[in-house]
Amino acid sequence: MRRVIKNAVLHIANEQPLLCDLFELPNPSDVALRCTNLRMMDGKRPVFIDDISSVFIFPYLHIRFVEVPPAAAAATGLPIQVPVAAAVTASQAPVPAEDDGELEIDEDFLRRIREV
Repeated sequence: MRRVIKNAVLHIANEQPLLCDLFELPNPSDVALRCTNLRMMDGKRPVFIDDISSVFIFPYLHIRFVEVPPAAAAATGLPIQVPVAAAVTASQAPVPAEDDGELEIDEDFLRRIREV
């Protein structure tokens, strides 16, 4: 039985993202992405395809990136390798800046704006 990664988000250059099902995780040696069940983010069939259950091949030249939800990949049993540098612990999370109240107005800046 072939395991499919469901609900991956395909970000095509200069287009709206699409949902798709992947046959396998992309590899660095691949030149194209093979997927099926292509649909818009709201689940509707895109106007440029005839059959939603067809197999689609997208050259990586036209793909900005592929977003694979961890839950979708974990459900298939496929290994997802997260780089150690990408894992952020709570102690490393960015701390929000404190609110200084009102900002000081730079009088010199306001004078230059008035002169224009």
